[in-house]
Amino acid sequence: MYQSPDLVAINKPHGLLVHRSMIASDASEFAVQLLRDQLGQRVYPVHRLDRKTGGVLLFALNEMMNSVMQQQFAEGTVHKTYLAIVRGYTDDELEIDYPLRRDDGVTQDAFTKLKTLKRTEVALPFGKHATSRYSLVELKPTTGRFHQLRKHLAHIFHPIIGDRPHGCNKQNKLFKEHFGMETMLLHAQEIRFKHPVSNKEIIISAPLQTEFARMLAVLFGE
Repeated sequence: MYQSPDLVAINKPHGLLVHRSMIASDASEFAVQLLRDQLGQRVYPVHRLDRKTGGVLLFALNEMMNSVMQQQFAEGTVHKTYLAIVRGYTDDELEIDYPLRRDDGVTQDAFTKLKTLKRTEVALPFGKHATSRYSLVELKPTTGRFHQLRKHLAHIFHPIIGDRPHGCNKQNKLFKEHFGMETMLLHAQEIRFKHPVSNKEIIISAPLQTEFARMLAVLFGE
């Protein structure tokens, strides 16, 4: 989607790992290798997206740019915007300030801004309810903790559809059985940053992947 002499951005499909991982031994394709082979040179992912998340993924093309951009991400000067489809009706706007605990026990501050873009009620029975309610939300994390958005949405009882293990397994089963949908409905829509060399503001936006777009049409009529 974007390329300069020292940076490249792709629209990562849902289900594609960024790089080889011991905890996903079933995978045979990785964004790093695919892009490296496509460009014919080494590439450096300057941030991460979960395997099940689609959208903007930025790579550096040399070690110096990799270091500079990683520092920008760490300092919070790269602005990220996500879209998600979640269970229930969310507030119009909400600030989620909820610290998250790492696997090593260390607790870190974590902050996310939420804005509701659309709400829908569909004739899909769930539990004791005759219908099901969902919201399309815009998410802006100002920190970048592991699974932050997934954990924050679960914390406010509006889990992202398709999320495992932080989401609602009954909703995930409903979507699989009724819609044939197993993707996590989280999309990295945009990143915005100052280019370290030109100092120009760079805005990179990623179109929705096919399954997210299909569920948007099914649920919200778009």
